[in-house]
Amino acid sequence: DPKTGEVAEYPMPDPAARDPHTPLFAPNGILWFTVQQGNFVGKLDPRTGQVTLKQSPTPRSRPYGLRMDSKGTPWYCEFGSNKIAQIHPDTMEIKEYLLPEGARPRRFAIAANDLIYYSDHERGYLGRLDPKTGKVDEWPSPGGARSRPYAIVALPDGSIWYSESGVTPNTMVRFDPKDNSFKTWPIPSGGGVLRHFVANKDGSKIYIASSGVNKVGVVEIVKK
Repeated sequence: DPKTGEVAEYPMPDPAARDPHTPLFAPNGILWFTVQQGNFVGKLDPRTGQVTLKQSPTPRSRPYGLRMDSKGTPWYCEFGSNKIAQIHPDTMEIKEYLLPEGARPRRFAIAANDLIYYSDHERGYLGRLDPKTGKVDEWPSPGGARSRPYAIVALPDGSIWYSESGVTPNTMVRFDPKDNSFKTWPIPSGGGVLRHFVANKDGSKIYIASSGVNKVGVVEIVKK
C-alpha cells in the first residue's frame, strides 16, 4: 500500500507452485498469473486473498506470457510446448490451441480484433493465431532462425512490435499486418535481452525492459 507502506503477501496453496511468473489484472480486479516451472496458471482475488490454481493440461508446458482479450478473458502461451491456451475466467477450464510443430511461443500480444500474435523464440518466427478458426500464419523474423523473438506488443494502429533477443544488438521489429512487411531498428545500448514491452494507450510510446544492460527504455513512435 503506497499510502501506508504495508505489504501483503499471498502464499501459493500448493508448494509445487514455487515460481509465480507473469502477473496481469483483469478488468474486474482479479489478478491472473502464470507459474512456469510448476506448470500452473492461477488467479488471486485481492479482496479476499484467495488464490486458485489450475494445472496446465500439457505436462511441462511452462506457462509463460499472459494477456487479456477484448472480453477480459485470459490467455497464456506454453513456452515448453507448441500451444497457446485460453482460460475460462469463471470455471478456469483451459482450452489449448495447437501451433506448428517445434514452435515455442514465449510471449504474445492480442490485437484489437483479438487475433493473437506470438514470438516463436525457438524457431525465429512471428506467428499469428486466429482463435475463431484455429488458423495459424507464420513469417520468418528478419534476424533469422536464431534471432530469438521475445517481448511483443500490439498497438492501436494494428502494428505489432517485438524484439529479437538473439541478435547483437537486440532489435525492435515492426510488423504491419496490412502488407505483412517488417522493419527493424537496433537498440542503442544493445539491449541484453528485451524481456517485456508495455505500450501507452495511444500507442505513441513503448516501454522496454533491457534486462542485460540494467536499463529501461522508451521507444517514441512518430507518425509521418
